Amino acid sequence: MCWYGNAGLLVNFSLQNRKTLLFILAAASPIAFSAWQTLLNNFTVEVVGFTGKEIGLLQSFREIPGFLAFTVIYVLLFIRQQNFAILSLMLLGIGTALTGYFPSVIGLYLTTILMSTGFHYLETMQTSLSLQWLKKDEAPKVLGQIISVRSFSTLTCLGGLYLALQILEPNYVYIYSIAGLAAVAIALFCWNSIPHFEDDVVQRKELFLRKRYWLYYTLTFMSGARRQIFMVFAGFLLVQKFAFPLENIVLLVLVNSAINIWVAPKIGQLIHFIGERRALTLEYIGLIGIFLTYAVVENTALAVVLYILDHLFFSMAIAIKTYFQKIADPADISATAGISFTINHIAAVILPAILGFIWVINHSAVFVIGAAIAFGSLILSQLIPDSPVEGKEIRRLSNSTKPAVKTKRVG
Repeated sequence: MCWYGNAGLLVNFSLQNRKTLLFILAAASPIAFSAWQTLLNNFTVEVVGFTGKEIGLLQSFREIPGFLAFTVIYVLLFIRQQNFAILSLMLLGIGTALTGYFPSVIGLYLTTILMSTGFHYLETMQTSLSLQWLKKDEAPKVLGQIISVRSFSTLTCLGGLYLALQILEPNYVYIYSIAGLAAVAIALFCWNSIPHFEDDVVQRKELFLRKRYWLYYTLTFMSGARRQIFMVFAGFLLVQKFAFPLENIVLLVLVNSAINIWVAPKIGQLIHFIGERRALTLEYIGLIGIFLTYAVVENTALAVVLYILDHLFFSMAIAIKTYFQKIADPADISATAGISFTINHIAAVILPAILGFIWVINHSAVFVIGAAIAFGSLILSQLIPDSPVEGKEIRRLSNSTKPAVKTKRVG
């Protein structure tokens, strides 16, 4: 069976095709995580009674498993990557299903850590398997399609949720249970119905940092910091400052997902066409403007527009992954996927809690900090070469190393 992707690629959905598993995992993860995330702000404010301080701490706790993603190397000593990805999806589903049953500060912290452990290990394995299984010339396009599939899954699930909320009062226990158990069911299907594929390249099973990957590490760190400001505080701004009800938050996520179904594959094509440096330049310039506007916004409609634009720029992060794929030793991909998730989450563990306290004093300062992070990323992205390859990881910005032109002396 085949599916014609938005990016113009004919994708074989045979269960014997490795890409099939990548697409199924992409579709399954949002069923649990998007439900958890979409309901979170309303659940914490309406049921648990969170303020900015507690939501910041919760998000810091949520990112601890991401910070510990480097431990994937040790887990892979005992289990293969594909199997670990499927088990991680199952853990994500279980953590989501339990969330509604523990409506207290401590209970929510614990179920969040459980859910997040599955989510972050799954994300690590998805990145690792994608960069190993996809060819370099197809990676941006297929990664864009994977985001499109994820968005379609989010649209379908949350579309049903939105319609239900128009008829029924929100029941957080039922919603979290259904979403989580659906992810568990898909994990069981993948385990029993999809072949266990062999790795093309034997992956290194030790921790390491490569000096020549320093730009990738740094861009990954900055990306984690930027993402946290959006995920934690953009939605919280809508609920706390503009009193967005749950059904409107769900509708907003639906709009984002619907746009991403079409836009994400196009962004993948754009990255393939203009290269990683130019794509990231567009992203960071846009983010600077978005964050500075967040800092002063007083109009609900404008805040909604900013939220949608901010979300769309996430697809541009494909460029950081494909930059690494082009410069990496193929045997480094699995270990570096775990290490990069840890680097990505160094800021993610610390930043939400700190910014939560800043939020209580002046919420605008949080978004000014986001603009500063985007500006730093913009400067660093200019070091990416036009055609990055192994051995040519950094772009030379000066012509000072050119040999001098010799002149012949006359007389």
